[in-house]
Amino acid sequence: MFAPSQLEVRRFFCATYRKLRAGAPLIPMEVIAADWISEHPEYHAELADEEAALAAVYSVEEGRTNPFLHLSMHLTITEQHAIDQPHGIRQAVDLLASRRNSLHEAHHAAMDCLGEMIWASQRSGLPPDGHAYLDCVSRKATS
Repeated sequence: MFAPSQLEVRRFFCATYRKLRAGAPLIPMEVIAADWISEHPEYHAELADEEAALAAVYSVEEGRTNPFLHLSMHLTITEQHAIDQPHGIRQAVDLLASRRNSLHEAHHAAMDCLGEMIWASQRSGLPPDGHAYLDCVSRKATS
């Protein structure tokens, strides 16, 4: 399993944005990241300043969205969808996208479930519960 540090994640997204703007070739993971970066122009200024991005603190109290966490969750859901892991996530995300008429909005709904799963795992000290995550996404897709 690949577990990059916070700084590595930030460098990856900043470098991908820099390459995207320059029209430079992208590796496959950067292509996926670039698609989601393009969907989020509100993050472009932060991605353009790597030094500031590496030093930034995104606290809940400030009400600032962490663009690196947000984009990482898009990548996570894209990869889960591609390999259908947990089994059934592809169908649930596809149904959610159909119901919302937007893959982007489906991802945002699935992010709520992904965040809940991660929070519950951290709080309990147990491994992430893929079944609970899938159930949450499926409920959003059918409600």
